[in-house]
Amino acid sequence: MPALLRPALTAFGVACLVSVTALASSGTALAQAKQQGAPAQQAAPAQAPALKQIALTDKQLDGVLAAQKDMDAITEKLPENTAPDAKVIAQLDAVAKKHGFASYDDYNNVVDNISLVLGGFDPATKKYVGAEAVLKAQIAQVEADKKMPAKDKKEALDELNQALKTPAPAVENKANIDLVGKYYDKLVAALGDDQN
Repeated sequence: MPALLRPALTAFGVACLVSVTALASSGTALAQAKQQGAPAQQAAPAQAPALKQIALTDKQLDGVLAAQKDMDAITEKLPENTAPDAKVIAQLDAVAKKHGFASYDDYNNVVDNISLVLGGFDPATKKYVGAEAVLKAQIAQVEADKKMPAKDKKEALDELNQALKTPAPAVENKANIDLVGKYYDKLVAALGDDQN
């Protein structure tokens, strides 16, 4: 999916957590969760407004989950790293509206807020520990990995350590943590498929 379309990210995989941190701290739009396997620097950044944190609702999370298949059907056909044309934007807006959002931008803001919270969940325990704790655990995991090639290990550690220097903002709406936790498994399945 083109990086300019949807900055939805999850906490799974080295690159995706680095991307969540980069998104939240710099307002940069990055590749969708399904592109998690690619290093974060390969995602084409685009200037976007800083994340507007909102209080999430069950209705919004249900809408994101319901819309995901339709959104993916549209965006998977698009070439990498290209801005969508007016026709594609109209299709994305129509899907967003069909699932209860005011627009595609509204849908993206909800996904970004979900991603911010997911970035702080420990995938092993499915408990919220904060993005910094998740990053530190991933650093320890990469350092302990005896099978990872040295070059890949160095790149992963560099990205993770850089992410620690540019932390994601704190979750302003603490109720979002419990709400995302309630939908955790469904959100991970819908927004990302690299669950390591």
